[in-house]
Order: sequence, then structure tokens, then C-alpha cells
Amino acid sequence: MAGRRWVERLGPAVAVAPGTRVDRFEIFFDLVFVFSFFIITRATAANITGHSLLHGMLVLAVLWWCWVVHTVVATRVRLGVGFVPALMVVGMAALFCFALSLPQAFGNPVQWAVGPVVLAVSYLVLRGVHLLLYWHVAGEKPGERRLLLKYSPELAMSTLLLLGAALIPPLIDDRGRADMVRDGLWIAVVLLQYGAGLVANAWGWVLTSAEHWTERYDFILIIALGESIISVGIGGNLLGEPVTWRGVTAAVLGIFFTAALWWTHFDMIAPAARIAQHAAQGRSRVAMARDAYAYAQLVMIGGIILFALGAEEMVRQIADRSINLTEPTHGPGVPLLFGGVICYLCGGMLFQLRTLGTLSWTRVGTVLVLAVAIPLATHLPALAALSLLTAICIGLVATEVAVMADARRALLKAVFEEKTTYEKHEADWRARWHEGTPDEKPR
Repeated sequence: MAGRRWVERLGPAVAVAPGTRVDRFEIFFDLVFVFSFFIITRATAANITGHSLLHGMLVLAVLWWCWVVHTVVATRVRLGVGFVPALMVVGMAALFCFALSLPQAFGNPVQWAVGPVVLAVSYLVLRGVHLLLYWHVAGEKPGERRLLLKYSPELAMSTLLLLGAALIPPLIDDRGRADMVRDGLWIAVVLLQYGAGLVANAWGWVLTSAEHWTERYDFILIIALGESIISVGIGGNLLGEPVTWRGVTAAVLGIFFTAALWWTHFDMIAPAARIAQHAAQGRSRVAMARDAYAYAQLVMIGGIILFALGAEEMVRQIADRSINLTEPTHGPGVPLLFGGVICYLCGGMLFQLRTLGTLSWTRVGTVLVLAVAIPLATHLPALAALSLLTAICIGLVATEVAVMADARRALLKAVFEEKTTYEKHEADWRARWHEGTPDEKPR
């Protein structure tokens, strides 16, 4: 009864409408995901090995699936209206605890036994909040709750697997075998989650607002790019050293190539994909949303984390005054930096192919150039290697701006016309607030 009274006081949950856009509370919620991306990068950067990279990608995949489920719930109910924000704060707390326990997820099973348990419980609470909210709003439509039950085995099994990864390894005396069991259980979680998304084939899921869906995924990709800049600045020790021309040069190059990667997606591909998502209807809309945004963008996010790790290593070498600038780069910086950008561009090409049905020769050519450049860059000084990567990324942007000028102009004109029309409609609606004050202009 008390809970029902609070729901009445805060207001009911409100369904998403076809024109719904991202709410401010959703951006507030995403700040915890920013922290999670940062934790993954920092935990991996502490000791970069093949195993730590595998662990980082496994954690990212599980975290991203939580994000996907979160956005699916947001296609059904407005997260910033009524009692829903109060419930989602519980989810935020669970996600924050999940992020805090990530560095211990793959540590010594005996020494760090509590961390993996906290991670599994936090995962269950977060997923439970999403399930509870969707179950509540699903009561409005007959049969929707029965459809929701088809997805519950994935939640139950993934939680049990994560608990198994936390509780079983400490019982195994052989450390190597314990690590193999833990890693195998995490891999099983990822395969279960993404396999369930494919097998389920979007049972009963309706994407009401394509605008909300595309905008939400655009924002999280921008947030991930921004987090990579933060990681480079902090991990590269730029804050802990006096300002030098070496550090400034490295920072500028990092901003330039990150901005170029932003441009490759958000200048033409993202706006065109948004239009394609709006144009698709029914099952084809849902399938496109799943394949392009939920799956292909994971590859892009993984690429961002990898090139952030590589850029951090390169910037640290450049800013370190004890290292001669003519000395060839060392460590995993070059493979991670170039490989991460390749991963990001490949994910972008998958996204483009799924939404637009096209593949740009400029992207394919750039990926090949980057792959060929890796052996060369490993023998170059860190500053030269970073400059080479920046030049390749900027060259891709410049080539596409020149070669695709007509298509780009037509696309951006259509997008701008839609934007100004929408803004005019908003201004006309708000004009009623100024009734009786004719001297003021609507704004």
C-alpha cells in the first residue's frame, strides 16, 4: 500500500510516443556508464597482456548487454517521468557497484573472492530493475507479459553463470585451472546474452520511437569517445608533468585523430542511418535496430577502448622527458592504437552495411593502409607513429568530404530542413506562453 501511495504521489509511468526524444534523466543515468568505460580502460591499462585484453572485452560485452536491455526498456516507457526515475536510481546504484567491482572480476580467486560476488549481485539487481519496470508497464497490453517471460531464462542463466564465475574458482586449488573455469564461464555469459538476442528474433518488441533509439546510441558513442580523451589525459600522465611542447603536441594529435574518428561516423553515416531507421517499419525496423546499434556499435566501442589504451601508452612515451624523441616506440602502444582504430572503422562499416546497404571504398582502403602501417609504425618514434595515425585519419575525412561532396550536401540539407522544421514547430507551440506579451518574441 505504501508503495502504491508513493507511485500516486510521484506520478505513473508514461509510455513512449513515436516522436519521443532522449530525456535528461537518461543522460544522467549514462554518467555511470561513462564511469564503467573508464574503469575498464584503467583496469586493463594497469597490466596490458593478452589475458587482460580478453578480460576487458568480456567485461565490456556484459556491460554493453546491460546497456542494450536498458535501451529496450526505454523504448517502452519514459525513464524520466513519474515514479520511474526513483526506481532507476536503484539501477544506477547497482551499476555503480558493478563498475567498482570490475577490477577484481579477474583477479586472484582467493584474494578477491568478494568482488566477483558483488559484481554478480549488482548485475542481478540492475537487470531485475529493468525486468520489474517492464513487467509493470507491460500490464497495459494483454499478452505482453507472457512475451516478456520468454526473455527471463537469459537473465536467470547469465546471473547463475556470473555467480559460478565468482564462487567456483576459489574452490579449485590449481590457479591455472581456476582461471580457465572463470574465463570459460564469462565467455558462456557473453555467448548466452548475444545468442539469446539473435534466437529471440525480437519477440513482441516494437520500436515506437526510432528517434529516441538512434539518439540514445549516438550519445553513448560520443560519451565513449570523450572517455577515451579523458583516459589519454590521465593515463598519459599529462596532468602529473609540467607543461612541455612534447606533451602539448601529443595532446593536440590525440584530439585531432579522435575528432576525425567522430567525423567519420557522425558527419554522414549516423544521420543517414537515422533516416533509414525511421523509414523501416515492423520487424525490419527492430532487426535493424538490433543488428546495427546493439551489435555493430559494440565493435566500435571495443575499438575505442583499444585505441584509448594505445594512445595512452604513446602519449606517455612522448611526454616522458627521460625518453629520447628519436628512440623507436616500445610496448603494445602501436598495435593497440592502430588496431583499435581498425576495429572502430570495421564496426562502422558493419553499421553502414546493415543500415544503408552500402560500403565505402574509402573506409576499406583506410583499414588496409592502417594494417600495412603497423609494422612500419613499430619502428618509428612514438611522436612520429602518432602523427602517422592522425594523418591517415584526417586523410580519410578529407577524401570523403571531397569525393562525396554532392551526396553529403544533399544529406545535410535534408537533415537541416528537418531540424529547422522541428524547431519552428516547437517555437510556434511555445508562443502560447507569450500570449498577452506581444512585445516579446517566441523562443
